[in-house]
Amino acid sequence: MQDIVRQMQDKVIKAIGYVRVSTEQQANEGISIDLQIEKIKQYCDLYNYELLDVIIDAGVSAKSLKRPGIINALQCLANNQADALVVYKLDRLTRSLADWSSLIKNYFNERTGKTLMAVIDQIDTSTASGRMCLNLMMTVYQWEREVISERTKAALQHKKMKGQPLGSAKFGENITQLNLSPNYTEQKIINLILELRSTGSTLQQVAD
Repeated sequence: MQDIVRQMQDKVIKAIGYVRVSTEQQANEGISIDLQIEKIKQYCDLYNYELLDVIIDAGVSAKSLKRPGIINALQCLANNQADALVVYKLDRLTRSLADWSSLIKNYFNERTGKTLMAVIDQIDTSTASGRMCLNLMMTVYQWEREVISERTKAALQHKKMKGQPLGSAKFGENITQLNLSPNYTEQKIINLILELRSTGSTLQQVAD
């Protein structure tokens, strides 16, 4: 028994780092790729984990787990190349409760023996307390996402009721804060196209 305990204590945890950032987040929130990588390295150095690699998904959202980087990282866990996945923050992986349910069921549980560690959120799923905290935090993330969605829908509905344009203007129109107005330069082009077509010109002839 003492030999088994000693072997477990001597085992070096092999970790894969995962980094994700969307273009908007990097520009507006300062959550850069370099920042995440540096924090992950510091975390692994602090706890004496062997950081095998840091896998990056750049310019993508957390709407789905169908991202090349996270698929690769999870494959490393499934193939027993790594014991743990280290992220800067939980929302780098996903904000979907459904995705988290799948991750916990298939990867981060007592059966698989794999661990998820989040630097900023101070989550370590190697313990029951860590898994409980993860579930609580992801419920909050899901709530935040739904609140933002509700506010966005309400704002769009308000604009629609007031007759304000939604989205971008089509060719031949200008969009202002309150309504649409004709773009006379583009209207001339539209009229010319209609005139050429009415006289039998082909689409290629119109384009030329």
